[in-house]
Amino acid sequence: MRRTILAGAVALGLATPAAAQQQPIEIQFWHGLTQPLGGMLEQIAADFNASQNQYRVVASFRGSYPETMVAAIAAFRAGQAPHIVQMFEVGTGTMMAAGRAVKPVHELLAETGVEIPFDDYLPAVRGYYSLRDGRMMSMPFNSSTAVVFYNKDAFRRAGLDPEAFPQTWQALEQAARRLKAAGVECPMTMAWPTWTQVEQFSAIHNIPLATQANGFGGLNAELRINNPLMVRHLQNLVDWQREGLFRYGGRDGQGDALFPNGTCAIIFASSGLRARIQREAQFAWGVAMLPYYEGVEGAPINSIIGGASFWAMNRGPNAARSAEENRGIAQFFAWLARPEVVRKWHVETGFLPVRQSVFRALEAEGFYRQNPGADIPISQLLRGGGQMSENSMGIRLGGFVEIRTIIQEEMERAFQGQQTARQALDNAVQRGNVVLRNFERQNRQ
Repeated sequence: MRRTILAGAVALGLATPAAAQQQPIEIQFWHGLTQPLGGMLEQIAADFNASQNQYRVVASFRGSYPETMVAAIAAFRAGQAPHIVQMFEVGTGTMMAAGRAVKPVHELLAETGVEIPFDDYLPAVRGYYSLRDGRMMSMPFNSSTAVVFYNKDAFRRAGLDPEAFPQTWQALEQAARRLKAAGVECPMTMAWPTWTQVEQFSAIHNIPLATQANGFGGLNAELRINNPLMVRHLQNLVDWQREGLFRYGGRDGQGDALFPNGTCAIIFASSGLRARIQREAQFAWGVAMLPYYEGVEGAPINSIIGGASFWAMNRGPNAARSAEENRGIAQFFAWLARPEVVRKWHVETGFLPVRQSVFRALEAEGFYRQNPGADIPISQLLRGGGQMSENSMGIRLGGFVEIRTIIQEEMERAFQGQQTARQALDNAVQRGNVVLRNFERQNRQ
């Protein structure tokens, strides 16, 4: 019996290492997408896990984009950073300056031998997350742009053409007055106020958000949002809110619900809101490009992308990942680039088809004819001939998450009647430039 027990113990001891080796390597993935998008993203991770047995991606919601960013930074400092974090596009400048906290995608792929066909990605998407020489820093995924969603039933009741959304702000103001006269409680609202009404507005009117090509040219950029056209637009929004033509929906994505629940007839929001609208709206709705001010030379041109990308992170200040962990991250990124994954995400959510080949295939199949409006985000990114200017490439400002909050605070004070649009934007520039200078001092090489 003693020999039997000893033999069993030896056998167990020999078997344990082999069994341990069979356990998949766990890849922690933090994201900032609420439902239903968060569930769709987590299903993609589950599909990857089911496709192989070497790695297991554990996807978990960590709050809003800003909350996820703060949590990831805190976790890195504590030596417990996730392997992958989803970071919204305006956090790109901060992440690129994060040094040891991130593992650039171009390094990750070179070290692991994994290939991703980034040449097939939409130029606006690829350019946002790459260095000037084209090397990718993060993995593009849920890219979007701002569009207009509108209630066709409300348009009909107001005597407006439901198939012809106003192209200019001047025409849109008149449409809002007719909606109000027809009894619509809230003609217009917005989500992500700085993104849709400051950042995208600046891009399509080809005016600078900041110097140095909106930060792409260096850390010494300064804000320029207190220009005459931006002052004119914000003052119009303030005046329209006072008249009941417009409603401020709140910070970040708080205004999203006001359109699918039927409260507001028009919303300026992310193209990614399409999934929620399809699920919740009990009315006919349409999609249109962002309006522009008639008489502005050269306008409109392309909008800029929003959404987020995935960043590979080191564990902590003095803790890199193992080669096998990095390979697991790279394999998951390659899974995200698969045409069927890109296609499914675009079709079901309204986010962009980040690969050009997927867009062309869907176009050839007649998907966009069968789903009117699904191609509007792509057409808008190509508006003006698709030639991006320094003002419409995107935003690469350090600390821009904090700057967004500052702009929202000053906009809110204007909406509350505490200051004029000019004062709001002057204050935002002054406070925002302090953030830029602090970021410059902290990251100057």
